[in-house]
Amino acid sequence: MATLNKTSVRDEVDRLKQEFDRLCSDGKVSPEIRAVMSSLLVVVDLILAIFLEKTTRKHNKNSSLPSSQTDKDETAVEHGVAKGKGRKVSGEISNTRVKESVTVARVETCDVCGVLLDKVPCRTWERRTKVDIVFEKIVEHVDAEIKQCPNCDAMVKGSFPEDMPGRLQYGNGLKAFAIHLIISQMVALNRVQKQISAMMGMVLSEATLLKFVLRLHRGLAEWEAGAIEHILQAPSVHVDETSCRVEKKNHWIHVYSSGGTTLKMLHCKRGKEAIVGLNIIPRYGGIIIHDCWASYLSYGHCGHGLCGSHLLRELTFVIESNHYRWAHNIKRLLKETCRTVAKREEKCLTEAEYANLQKRYRNILTRGDKELPEIPEKEKGKRGRIAKSDAHNLWERLKEHETAVLLFAKDPHVPFTNNRAERDLRMAKVKQKVSGCFRSEQYARAYCRISSYLQTMATQGVNPLVAIQLALANTTAEADTEGG
Repeated sequence: MATLNKTSVRDEVDRLKQEFDRLCSDGKVSPEIRAVMSSLLVVVDLILAIFLEKTTRKHNKNSSLPSSQTDKDETAVEHGVAKGKGRKVSGEISNTRVKESVTVARVETCDVCGVLLDKVPCRTWERRTKVDIVFEKIVEHVDAEIKQCPNCDAMVKGSFPEDMPGRLQYGNGLKAFAIHLIISQMVALNRVQKQISAMMGMVLSEATLLKFVLRLHRGLAEWEAGAIEHILQAPSVHVDETSCRVEKKNHWIHVYSSGGTTLKMLHCKRGKEAIVGLNIIPRYGGIIIHDCWASYLSYGHCGHGLCGSHLLRELTFVIESNHYRWAHNIKRLLKETCRTVAKREEKCLTEAEYANLQKRYRNILTRGDKELPEIPEKEKGKRGRIAKSDAHNLWERLKEHETAVLLFAKDPHVPFTNNRAERDLRMAKVKQKVSGCFRSEQYARAYCRISSYLQTMATQGVNPLVAIQLALANTTAEADTEGG
């Protein structure tokens, strides 16, 4: 297939327009032909813009197709996020035992001359270390005595511990390990069974493993309520959504992230019905950072910040397809401002700098309006919207939502990108690739709540196994019968 030189095509069309304008100014074109040719050139310009966009391949650098890794966004102040290696958890639970020993390899005789060295003092040491693991299964039996009272003939039985309500229980260490494999490591249930069998020599049914998950899900209900209240009080919140398969139907995972808190919630819809059903944004009065989705923009009581990464990718596509100067200038302006804000300790521009930014931003869009092809007026009575190129749609979006686009340079709590929400959702897509789909909505909701809890605890530096055991310690003990 022959290749197309986009620059030469655009230059040729511009040359023809200039030649036509010259002929018109010289009076060599009649008014009728001038009107027809002007309309024709407008249509050619529009068709050319759309054609060049269709022949430009989209990838993760010039579209919303996500990349596997993005740079850290440092254009906003961090609030509620632990720094360093993480905080210490008081009364930390751990199933890890470290058995450390030191053996001294003594020197008795000289290897060279054979002289006895047992009474010669040691001058220095050289240490070599070997680290190994040994899996240990702990089985605890409690035998309750049953006696008959000689006075009243009543049968009296000894009391069992509170964490042993039935004939068989699994300890929180085993439960935490299984849940960690299923939720954090996204291992399939069958492989979790094989892993535990290889380590412990016993097989747990899928029903038992899922029972562990549901128990933790119920135990985290109070934590989720607290996380929602924390989100509602935050100055800014990252929001996004992604699809997932539940019972062979499409559902949506909605994420709300702020500071050290991540909250993922499931709904069968994506749009405003889901936002109203989850009832977080309707009660929120701060700034929501998103990708310019119309359902979010419909909430006027919230402030809005648009994701700069999405805008830069779209601008890259416009530059690659049509080589518009305005797109190149806007992209350069946003990247320069992003670097400036990231270097500032206060994470924002001064009032004078922001006013200058607005002036440059508007000037570029004004010049871009002249560079874009004209959009013909809609005929009366004709249904539908007029077809516009991606470049024109992007230009209109940048013009209409100027405040939201530039808010990162004015508000220190608003970052340049929405990468935080996208990263929080990324593992949900990996989970779907591993599992295919969730068997029921109940388990999908359990995954969202537990993974939200683990991601939140991870930002605080808490080991996931420790975090799960802390949550399980607050749940009511139940009998762990096979197939239950």
